[in-house]
Amino acid sequence: MSRNDQWLEWAKELQFLSQCALAYCKDKYDIQRFRRIREISAEMIASLSDLPIETVRYLFCSESGYQTPKLDTRAVVIRDGKLLLVQEEDGTWALPGGWVDYNLSVRKNAEKEVLEEAGIRVRALRLIALYDHNARHALKAPWEITSAFVLCEYLGGSFVPNPETVSSGFFSPEEIPSPLAPGKTTEEQIETCFKAAADENWKVILD
Repeated sequence: MSRNDQWLEWAKELQFLSQCALAYCKDKYDIQRFRRIREISAEMIASLSDLPIETVRYLFCSESGYQTPKLDTRAVVIRDGKLLLVQEEDGTWALPGGWVDYNLSVRKNAEKEVLEEAGIRVRALRLIALYDHNARHALKAPWEITSAFVLCEYLGGSFVPNPETVSSGFFSPEEIPSPLAPGKTTEEQIETCFKAAADENWKVILD
């Protein structure tokens, strides 16, 4: 673990402890102290990431209650031996996906993200993996993320211009475009997608 990664882990733990304390604490003086600890954790993240402190506060310190990992979905859609990828505005490529909306299941969110980002209707079939994001990506997030990779059946549709992606396409293992979007999709995960789709007895990867 690098020095910066260690500091990030300490900052995340301070944020977790202070948020949990604020959820249950009643003493007004302790509340002030825990708010300051939370602020320190945000300052640490801002220093490590070069993000504006206002951005870090919004992303890192805006929740209340007992802190749990964030949940996102990545849809795995394979048609004629080719995998669906979407291109982001910065030119990178990724599996279609995003944060799970508060009122949607993992299944429904995976289907929704494909429609929004690729213009394609799918039906979610089965779970491929539950990944610990920070254990699988070199680009670490300042919070814990669980990523649900969901195998989906192609139903129809075509790309529609949208605010999130600029294009999409189906690619064979030999045609995977680059660069892949850091923090969203890795070469190892793409290999896993092809293997899981071809194996009816696939065992879900559980980090």
